[in-house]
Amino acid sequence: MLKTPYRTLVLACLLFPTLATFAEDKVLLTPKAEKIEFKVTSPHGDRIDPYYWLRDDTRQDPKVLAYLNAENAYYQQYSAHYSDLTEQLTQELIGRIKQDDSSVPYVKGDYRYFSRFETGKEYPIYLRQPVAGGAEQVVLDVNELAAGKDYFQVANLQISPDQRLVAYMEDTSGRRQYTLKVRDLQTGKDLPDQLTGLSAAIAWSADSKQLFLVQNDPVTLLSNTVLKHQLGQDPAKAKVVYQETDNSFYMWVGNSQDGRYVMIYLSSTVSDEIRVLDAATPAAEFTVFAPRERDFKYEAEHIAGRWVIRTDWQAPNYRLMTVSADKIGDKANWQPLLAHDESVFIQDFALFNDYLAISERSEGLRKIRVMPWSDPAKAFYISSDEAAYVTGFEMNAEQNTPWLRYTYTSLTTPASVYQLNMQTGEKQLLKQQEVLGGFDKANYVTERVWVPVAENVKVPVSLLYRKGFKRDGTAPLYQYAYGSYGASMDPSFRSSVLSLVDRGFVYAIAHIRGGQEMGRQWYEDGKLLNKKNTFTDFIAVTDYLVAEKYASKDKVFGMGGSAGGLLMGAVANMAPEKYLGLVAHVPFVDVVTTMLDESIPLTTNEFDEWGNPKEKVFYDYMLSYSPYDQVKAQDYPAMLVTTGLHDSQVQYFEPAKWVARLRELKTDNNTLLFRTNMEAGHGGKSGRFARLGETAQEYAFILNLLQQEQ
Repeated sequence: MLKTPYRTLVLACLLFPTLATFAEDKVLLTPKAEKIEFKVTSPHGDRIDPYYWLRDDTRQDPKVLAYLNAENAYYQQYSAHYSDLTEQLTQELIGRIKQDDSSVPYVKGDYRYFSRFETGKEYPIYLRQPVAGGAEQVVLDVNELAAGKDYFQVANLQISPDQRLVAYMEDTSGRRQYTLKVRDLQTGKDLPDQLTGLSAAIAWSADSKQLFLVQNDPVTLLSNTVLKHQLGQDPAKAKVVYQETDNSFYMWVGNSQDGRYVMIYLSSTVSDEIRVLDAATPAAEFTVFAPRERDFKYEAEHIAGRWVIRTDWQAPNYRLMTVSADKIGDKANWQPLLAHDESVFIQDFALFNDYLAISERSEGLRKIRVMPWSDPAKAFYISSDEAAYVTGFEMNAEQNTPWLRYTYTSLTTPASVYQLNMQTGEKQLLKQQEVLGGFDKANYVTERVWVPVAENVKVPVSLLYRKGFKRDGTAPLYQYAYGSYGASMDPSFRSSVLSLVDRGFVYAIAHIRGGQEMGRQWYEDGKLLNKKNTFTDFIAVTDYLVAEKYASKDKVFGMGGSAGGLLMGAVANMAPEKYLGLVAHVPFVDVVTTMLDESIPLTTNEFDEWGNPKEKVFYDYMLSYSPYDQVKAQDYPAMLVTTGLHDSQVQYFEPAKWVARLRELKTDNNTLLFRTNMEAGHGGKSGRFARLGETAQEYAFILNLLQQEQ
């Protein structure tokens, strides 16, 4: 639970008089934000935003902090009467986790690398062991690094080519602004080299003496500068080797799989560009792999003197092409490798000396196809017996091997790591996530249904329920979706959701438009001027599951986070009567104001996703669904809204303003809770048990509402 400092609470009572009784007499009174007129200007007219004052970029304004802490205190007092349930759920969720668990080791160079969690500890320990035999060596113990810190994350770590050093990125606020650290693995000590204000990207030169990093703009947080840092030199002398001037592009650096190249990845919603540098000649200039063009996306990976490219060039669902290493620079030199298929979306690929592995989407499912280079006609798929499942690539660090490592999971099958001998067909299970607490896969059923939402359009929905479930229209429903950025929400195993399913819930993942589950067009049909399809799809799925008696119309809950939080906000405005409760985590709800302000982190990267409101057609459309702008005097379902004070993806003031407006205008007496994590950012708390505690708080909110209805 969040603590409210006494001094801040006193200030809150002075600023918000309705809280005085709340603080002194423990009477549950609703926080009420002050209204201060503020004009939001645009080329298409001005809007008055009475809660704009809740934006404080310093995150130090006493008045703003007082309001957030007042809301936290309100949440604390409301949730106190079901605190036993919250604690029970917390112990359930933690009780399913094997606390002393390790990852499957993979070989790279002279070592096997793996990670381990130890009983009672929040963070992983990264380790390695010589292939030739010998003792384990700790690469990084994140528990030690996190000691005494409210928030801590190691976002990326990369071993140097000579395997003597590890470069890693740490975040101590949750704002995803990282500090580079470099550790000598022989001494276990960090070098004095430190750079701040970075993204999490890391690439090494072949001689292990230079690092390529991405620096962020201190105001917009856009990743726009590539630095080359010589180990042992003053970090202030790091050399700028590339500067991006188009603020619609994201940037990353990394090494190719074989370590031969340093690669700069530049990506916007509709365009990509890669720049490559021989890692053995770090003083040379980067070469453009293929110049950027609008509506032209690609990615590439190197093997044995040639590149394999995944691209949407004349192929909306992507195709694979190839080019020799000495002919990069012009896509006209690319040669076809795997043709475009209107019914198959190419998601990813992995390269081996004798085989090509392709991760595909068809009929909304992730599948893996294996193709011998010597005889492409003998390509085959890795099979599954389940109706809804997910396969994906595991760590494949070596190219000269017949063994492909991949993951397999479903709503009933815990995450599993397999390796397949692509030559003989032999398949080995290397590890399956161990689920404690009496879990038995046989007690659960997964199902895939198709929901008609428009003419010739059906949305796939993945369902999970207990074996013996009766479709009689009495069950509660927990419906989740995202539906933005082409991100696909696959039906993967989540042990936490069993706490709802075991209490009679049907768990549904709605694969709505705006994701990419059904191919690129599925994404196109849920963005820009088609964005409302995302919201109506979600509502249509609810209607279908109720009509088909998977759920009771009076026991429906929805959940979404970030852009999925926008989905929850839109649904709350459009169809509030269909939901008993909605949960919106870090919700993007003030669409127009945010997208008008290019000083807000990441805004300009998003114009091709949401539209640029400086253009009237987009301004009008975005305004017509923006959850904050569309709040009106009507009944709303019970709602739990969460945010992080240091969130750099969706700023805390968006949900804060939204909740304030809901409190002002809604006509019902349904519960509205707003919880701000004062020490974290977009992803919530950093420790594994702390995150489960937050999930338990969400589930307790839902179950408490359900108990009140029964």
